[in-house]
Amino acid sequence: MKQKTLWINQIKGLCICLVVIYHSVITFYPHLNALHSPLSALLAKCWVYFNLYLAPFRMPVFFFISGYLIRRYIDEVDWKNSLDKRLWSIVWVLMLWGVLQWQALTHLNAWLAPERELNTTSNAAYADSLTGFITGMLTASTSLWYLYALVVYFTLCKLLSRWKLPLVGLLALASIAINFMPLPWWGMNSVVRNMIYYSLGAWYGVQLMTWMQARVWRRDWVAVAAFAAVSVVLWFANVPLPLSLLSILLIMTLFSRLEQRFAVGPDNLLNVIGSNTIAIYTTHRILIEGMSLFLIHELNGGAWPVWAELTLVLFYPFASLLLCTLVGLAARKLSTALTGDFFFTPPARLTPVQAAR
Repeated sequence: MKQKTLWINQIKGLCICLVVIYHSVITFYPHLNALHSPLSALLAKCWVYFNLYLAPFRMPVFFFISGYLIRRYIDEVDWKNSLDKRLWSIVWVLMLWGVLQWQALTHLNAWLAPERELNTTSNAAYADSLTGFITGMLTASTSLWYLYALVVYFTLCKLLSRWKLPLVGLLALASIAINFMPLPWWGMNSVVRNMIYYSLGAWYGVQLMTWMQARVWRRDWVAVAAFAAVSVVLWFANVPLPLSLLSILLIMTLFSRLEQRFAVGPDNLLNVIGSNTIAIYTTHRILIEGMSLFLIHELNGGAWPVWAELTLVLFYPFASLLLCTLVGLAARKLSTALTGDFFFTPPARLTPVQAAR
């Protein structure tokens, strides 16, 4: 079980790296409008499109793994212990870092880009009032929507597990329909779109994992290639569900096979990152906002030579990923050493001591 957890942690590490790269790209490249070199403009467009094509390989597998890892709490653990050990810890981090991000991004924008016009209703972190912030958090219009989704998914999966077979079909339909009939809140759209993957991991993860590991995939390569071709066509038709399911299968199979061939140790880089996904996830958005605001101003101001501009445009997502990973890991260590991990683990709730009989 320990080895299985290690290779699954590697997948979590890969997913959080893709999330950081995604946010690094969308907050930086679309806002560059005064690049000197045509090659710089081309590289910026390449990063934007590459980021788009990574979408099926990012959140679907992240949510499948998240669901798979909590299946015992859904099937075997009572509600009281589930609330204490699963939900409360996520709600704590969501509330605390929701406020920290709101304050940090508000001050960063006022300091680095006071002329920037923010859509105060698009993200709780850009809210201009407490009411706007609360509304944004309740509607999942927050950079922390992944945590919001975990709370909703766990609650619904545990409540409705006896009807899991028909619900999987309904969730698949909802995942498709939300692309054509979106809700007013982008975060809630993502919550609806991704619940199918979490529920598959929570309700059928063991069976799917056993089936996947028992298959001899080289015998099925024609069927897999045909399904992949159809999935890509559907993805371009704004139906990403089949390609996302295929990405889960491919990534899980790849890491499982690598584990069988190469020993995965606890000090493996992706395993360390995967064990600290929450710390990286909560801290990276603040870092990325600050870096992008500063560098966008610099590049659009035309002060950089062409070679420096090209270098930055080419390597920025990797540099951002490195910095966000190091800061996230350091934040977790400092939180543990100085505050008893107050920033990522809820304070222990006092329970009355029963009188001795």
